[in-house]
Amino acid sequence: MLKSARTKEKDPEGRMPLAEHLRELRNRLLKSVLAICVVTIVAMFFYMDIAKFLMQPVLDAVGCGGVSLSDLSGQGSKGHDCAYFTVNGLLSPFTIMLKVSFTTGLVVATPIWLYQLWAFLAPGLHRNEKKYGLFFVGLGVPLFVCGAYFAYMILPTSAKVLIGFTPEGANNLLPLDDFLDLLARMIVVFGLAFELPLLLILLNFTGVLTGRRMLSWWRAMIMGITVFGAIATPSTDPIGMFALAGPVVVLYFGAVGVSLANDRRKARRRAADPDFGLSDDEASELDLTPEAVAAPGARPELTDGDDSGGTPRRNGYDDVT
Repeated sequence: MLKSARTKEKDPEGRMPLAEHLRELRNRLLKSVLAICVVTIVAMFFYMDIAKFLMQPVLDAVGCGGVSLSDLSGQGSKGHDCAYFTVNGLLSPFTIMLKVSFTTGLVVATPIWLYQLWAFLAPGLHRNEKKYGLFFVGLGVPLFVCGAYFAYMILPTSAKVLIGFTPEGANNLLPLDDFLDLLARMIVVFGLAFELPLLLILLNFTGVLTGRRMLSWWRAMIMGITVFGAIATPSTDPIGMFALAGPVVVLYFGAVGVSLANDRRKARRRAADPDFGLSDDEASELDLTPEAVAAPGARPELTDGDDSGGTPRRNGYDDVT
């Protein structure tokens, strides 16, 4: 059922009809979704421990400790400084279990769906470009996990800032399902944002972008990353915005440095070997310089006494003209 469409017949140039491309994309998506579902089912058995792990940093930052809901109303001014997680409705605990398990499946199955993404794109590359597949998966997984963990670490700070806007005399009740929706969105956004330098490095290694071109974009990139951080983070304070934008900007300049070094390496190799960078299915450059043609005077002139027996020639021509 999930057999790859490329196993039927392989074009030496990697070409496929549109229907085969769509079938291949479907198979890759199904494999990714299947991996996420398997991890999600396993995570259901550890739902309580995972939920506690996700909630604990926020509880440590803004939790009301052992105070019960009935006691919050009598706290007066103290109640606005802390928050209490709540579950509303009969089906909410089951929905929360699904959200926690799915978030875990999405993060833990990162190596599989990243590899499926690369496997779909790799056949369109040359042989010397496919070797970067392991590099893509090997570096992409820790970058995504680092971004997800970074979101997990700054969420308590964001929650503390937001809780600080609560008016005097009011109490904070945080619906747990809304909190998990926010946490899942931040994990995905931060994880994908940390993949930006890897994408730039891959575009450079495959010859699409040069390091100089990337460096010329630094003003627009900093502005775009900062705006993205302001939109992606839930808090209105600059702490959360720069908490996301700062590391991504550092990673961007790191990717530019790697790309510039790679461009210099390619230039040195190309100067020593003109055929450097060509794969087995690529031809080297042809010498299209026109060959020198001998001058007409250098040809032997045929006279009327030619032994060919044909029409007499004058200076190599059949007639006087």
